[in-house]
Formats: sequence, C-alpha cells, structure tokens
Amino acid sequence: MHRTADEVSTRVFDWGTIKWLVTPHLDNDAGLTTGEVIIYPGEGHAPHRHPGEEEVIYVISGRGVQTVGEEGDEERFAIAEGDAVYIPVNVLHSTYNTTWSPLRLIVVYTPGGAETGLDALPGARILEPGVPSHWSQSV
Repeated sequence: MHRTADEVSTRVFDWGTIKWLVTPHLDNDAGLTTGEVIIYPGEGHAPHRHPGEEEVIYVISGRGVQTVGEEGDEERFAIAEGDAVYIPVNVLHSTYNTTWSPLRLIVVYTPGGAETGLDALPGARILEPGVPSHWSQSV
C-alpha cells in the first residue's frame, strides 16, 4: 500500500504534530504503526509509557534530549539526525526539542493500534487530510 502524508489526518498538540502513515486503523493487515512526529522548537511531550508496545524513534532532522526509564533513575541523552532510540514495552520515556528548529522523527510501534489514545488528550486536534497545521513557539 502506498500513501502520501497529504492523504492522512494530522494530529496537533501544544508540543507538536503527528501524521500516522501506516496503522491497523488505516491498513487492516498492518501489525505495526509508523508515523512522522514533529516536535516544535523548545517543546516536548510529557513522560509516558506504552503498556503493550515497543517503540523505535529515528531522528530525521534536528536535535533534542531523550529520556528513557523511571523518573529519578532515567537515562538522559542527546539525540540528533541519524540517531535511533529503542524503547522497550512499558518503559517511561519522553522527547524534548532543545533547539530553535523543528525536531523531525519517524516512530514505529509494534504491535500497532494504541496510538489512537492520543486523540483523547486535552487540547488534541485532528486536521483533515491536506489541511496544513499552524504553530507558534510558546513564550
């Protein structure tokens, strides 16, 4: 199956945007989820875990800081273009953009499907395919 980013909805949050490109919700036979995540300059998402999914994060462009592990005992390290991070099942993690330019990531979850839970987060908006998102850095 071939799909362009303009053919799927955009999830917009205070910290960034997500486009799910392959998911069980779009592709009945898919056993994983793949998407592009853009984290706005100076922003990041709260630490969270995926109780039933492994995650791989690949940095397309930009720089940031990744945390992996329980608060107070987490591993904290810089990430940059070309880096990959593996997050085991149910491990607490977060990603922060530490620069002035967008941090672009490809994320893969396996098994896929639980990503739709993000749609229920406070402030989450879903833009129709082809509608551009607008953002500004918080001050």
